[in-house]
Amino acid sequence: MSDFKDQTLLVTGASGHFGRLAVDELLARGATKLVAGTRDTAKLADLAAKGVKVVALDFDDKASLASAFAGVDRVLMISTDTVGRRIEQQRAAVAAAEAAGVKHVVYTSAPTPRPNPEGGAGIEHFWTEQALAASGMDWTLLRNHLYTDFIVSMSAAPALASGQWFDATGGRARAYVTRLDTARTAAGALLQAEGRTIYDVTGPAAVTQEEVAALLAAAAGKPITRVGLTAEQLKGGLVAAHVPASMAELLVAFDTDAAAGFHDIVMDTVERFSGRAPQSVASYIAENAAALKA
Repeated sequence: MSDFKDQTLLVTGASGHFGRLAVDELLARGATKLVAGTRDTAKLADLAAKGVKVVALDFDDKASLASAFAGVDRVLMISTDTVGRRIEQQRAAVAAAEAAGVKHVVYTSAPTPRPNPEGGAGIEHFWTEQALAASGMDWTLLRNHLYTDFIVSMSAAPALASGQWFDATGGRARAYVTRLDTARTAAGALLQAEGRTIYDVTGPAAVTQEEVAALLAAAAGKPITRVGLTAEQLKGGLVAAHVPASMAELLVAFDTDAAAGFHDIVMDTVERFSGRAPQSVASYIAENAAALKA
């Protein structure tokens, strides 16, 4: 692979969890002309002190996009957190990058993005990918699978409290991957990827929700039983638990995609671009056993 560490590299959303991890990895791997874009530059004062160029970058502000992309060779475009508005925002970012002469965009997408009448965020990633494909730039699409981190940070507490793990995956497996592994992979792709390529970014193995429940139970020392539901039942349960309807639809869409087999994919992308083997679900849960027991 080529190494573009001496070209001007821009990371969007650099003050977010993913962006900070990617910037740290780029610095560790010797990037010499690194630009960190954020809506609030004060949040990146520590990076500026390390010699990183910090710029104001707001996907809703076309002037800031043009300014931030000026003179940049390669961009890590991290999908925004504004579900429902991403298409307009990210199309604007792609257009600004092309107008500024950016050579290559690495974009953080999701598994099997497509127009989906059943909902989910895939359509936003689909149209962003289409915008990149229609541009004159080279690009790398990193289709990040569901974060392992969410098992511990979002799903474990209610499962441990109730003793039940609910899902609508139909028993199909999912190749969870940690946020750290995806961020390191994105940094590596920004440094090395060429051409127009698509990669699924996965953990080392796909696991079922029954296996996840068993791993959580063992780590926490509490019984958890996996309960399979239909998509309608899962959505009803989430809404009854006061999850906003839009978020409930998004969570259910993740499970229906898994049930369709879209998440049961394992690739070596993490190792290819990060130089490290991805962390397994079992390892991550064991690493967080103390927090689960608490």
